[in-house]
Amino acid sequence: MERIEIGTYREQKEGFKAFIPNIFPPKSGLDFDAKILKKNDQATRLLGKLDGITKLLPDSDFFLLMYLRKDAASSSQIEGTRATMIDAIEAEAKVNINVPEDVDDILHYIKALNYGIKRVAVDGFPLSLRFIKELHKKLMDQARATHFSDPGEFRRSQNWIGGTRPDNASFVPPPVDEMLRSLDDLEKFMHSNDTTLTLIKAALLHAQFETIHPFLDGNGRTGRMLIMFYLWKEQFLEKPVLFLSSYFKKHQELYYEKLSGYRKYKVSDWVDFFLDGVIEIANEAINIVGEITILRDKDMQKIQKLGTRAAESAALILPKLYGQPIVNIALVQRWTGFTRAGAQRVIDRFIEIEILQPKDKDKKYGQSYVYKKYIDIFKDSKK
Repeated sequence: MERIEIGTYREQKEGFKAFIPNIFPPKSGLDFDAKILKKNDQATRLLGKLDGITKLLPDSDFFLLMYLRKDAASSSQIEGTRATMIDAIEAEAKVNINVPEDVDDILHYIKALNYGIKRVAVDGFPLSLRFIKELHKKLMDQARATHFSDPGEFRRSQNWIGGTRPDNASFVPPPVDEMLRSLDDLEKFMHSNDTTLTLIKAALLHAQFETIHPFLDGNGRTGRMLIMFYLWKEQFLEKPVLFLSSYFKKHQELYYEKLSGYRKYKVSDWVDFFLDGVIEIANEAINIVGEITILRDKDMQKIQKLGTRAAESAALILPKLYGQPIVNIALVQRWTGFTRAGAQRVIDRFIEIEILQPKDKDKKYGQSYVYKKYIDIFKDSKK
């Protein structure tokens, strides 16, 4: 592929250089070599396989919910959040009052994802700059933030990445007037009926969005959400099940390096890295679906060996654990309408057949219980 000049640095009257994107997409076109096209074909086939087997899961909405949490945790951790997916699950269920303060970052990310999914699936809202601003508002409004982020509004002043001011920053995005022009190009590219392959287009949309950096804060998280929403809206996936944040977190330095290289003629290198991520995450998700199916079958067999009444109670609770795998007595009471003693009996039964286990064995009061084998399927060494 020929070197593509995405933009150039231009001196500003304030005494620093800002990156000014060229017209996008480049008038010279976006042609990729055979290696990239072959990798795109491989990634596309894997997504088709993932889409197919996800449909076979009777509890696919719970699978999606866990993946939302996984992506929310990874994407927030890229920005410095230390809280984990487990912290988010506990905070959502209110089973632990001692969760880290920065779990709020993950919860806001989940809120924004769920809002976007409803906006697209129920309201039929198109992908647009307005949609992106709405996502950002849900992500940042009343969120724990280090500085004012102007939720849901594109910036009206210069921002920068790294350093203490624009003249010593590692990267200075375009000034406001050039930012608005570049966003207009981006929106038109998003909807253009061109020959750019869908996955490659998703890669370019993310990199171009991060280059424009249109918000005072929350650009990375909003831009990573944009990948999934674009692929889903293009009907590349029936359910929004491809989340790349854990791949970007795993290779965080390389992620930043490739995004930086994108602005230095290395567009093909960025696309190659992105497609590797699609392949890795699609394979991981396919394996997770298989592991969930095996675990569910084993646990259903355990439940069927209980007495009739006990099995009925257990069968009522097990599917709910796929969506909320950390529980306490009060939560089981809400699910079932059982008395406190009845809820405890069900939990004890789940412990006996090795589905649940106490989260903190030394805790005497306020104990919570975890479906550890299920959670472990979604975890990796960095979570």
